[in-house]
Amino acid sequence: MSQKIEKPVLSGQRIKTRKRDEKEKYDPTGFRDAILLGLEKAGDDLEAVSKYLDTAGSKLDYRRYGEALFDILIAGGLLVPGGSIAQDGDKLVKTRACVFAQPSDMESMKNYEQVFMKLMRRYKYLEKMFEEEMKKVLVFIKGFSPEDRMKLARMTALWISNGSVPPTLLSVLINEHLIKDNLALDFLLEVFVTWKNEKGLQSLTTALKRGGIEGKLMEFVPLNKRTEEYFRTTFEAVGLDDIVKLHKAQASQKAKRDLQQLLEDDLNDKKQVKDIVLDVKEMALKRGIPEHEVIGLIWGVVMSLAEWNKKEELVAEQALKHLQIYTPLFGAFTTTARSELALINKVQEFCYENMNFMKAFQKIALLFYKKDVISEEVILKWYKEGHLVKGKMLFLDQTKKFIEWLQNAEEESESGEEDD
Repeated sequence: MSQKIEKPVLSGQRIKTRKRDEKEKYDPTGFRDAILLGLEKAGDDLEAVSKYLDTAGSKLDYRRYGEALFDILIAGGLLVPGGSIAQDGDKLVKTRACVFAQPSDMESMKNYEQVFMKLMRRYKYLEKMFEEEMKKVLVFIKGFSPEDRMKLARMTALWISNGSVPPTLLSVLINEHLIKDNLALDFLLEVFVTWKNEKGLQSLTTALKRGGIEGKLMEFVPLNKRTEEYFRTTFEAVGLDDIVKLHKAQASQKAKRDLQQLLEDDLNDKKQVKDIVLDVKEMALKRGIPEHEVIGLIWGVVMSLAEWNKKEELVAEQALKHLQIYTPLFGAFTTTARSELALINKVQEFCYENMNFMKAFQKIALLFYKKDVISEEVILKWYKEGHLVKGKMLFLDQTKKFIEWLQNAEEESESGEEDD
């Protein structure tokens, strides 16, 4: 059996490391000291600060130390977990050329905003790093003073509105330790007020929708205060009445989607009508959805259950058979004239938007009349003044004979009462 013979090694042999394989030691404090020295020379002249940061990028490694750079420009020094500034022994190492050292008035804030704008225009790769840095900084706001939080909120409003960071960034504040102490809500309110004052309400609401924040507003409120009344009074107190309206509209849409899902589940599970009625009424009451809106949801869900025939001459008969099954459900939610009118207008809208149903409108209206879902008075009101513009002449002409019959029956009834 052969044995492997070890090759001889020269005594004192040295292996030379290639320069490209040498890894430079990560030294954020060294980077910090270099930046702070340059900022100290620039002083309070923001133009000089920008020029220094521009030229320093060719000597200092911004790609590697981008997080440290933004720590310094926001808080004045390197941030440690919790939001405090890193020290060298007992010495606080900090610059005044930062957001937290600026005056809190908006003119000063906007002047310092330009430092960030110019820096990221010059070094585009810093944009993504800045977004990640802000996610970290916002989690640290508990460690900042109330005045620093206010300044950061105002700058955040400017940064989001100018596109430096996305509005989705604000979702970082939905953090238990920030919510319970009201810090998340106070910060959000300062951002919104600043944004509204500087860029206008339309810009603010558009960004909230784009960032998906409009549906999360209540999540910023502490759990023990999470009521619609507290939300309304808090936002209105700082002049954000329009945000309250936006929140109500969003909450209403979510409530309707939830109710629609409940109705679809109940119908697919083949629940009895009385049980479906109870479920729907309970959720509608709890979520504050009025009956005239509930009936529209019921119509939409019921009509989505069927695979409709493509032939116009057959679809009307199919629709009548289908709707006949659900007339007790419709009847349970047409207890007011407003709900009845809402239903007949939903029928009109559906028939107009689905061409095969154009000739079915009058037959559906007649079915609902015969089943006491829609009353004679409401049908007459619809004909005279309550109809929609969509397909108006077609549907009025289609129901003309039916209306004449109702009017004659009404006149005969009145005449009979007078004779009696």
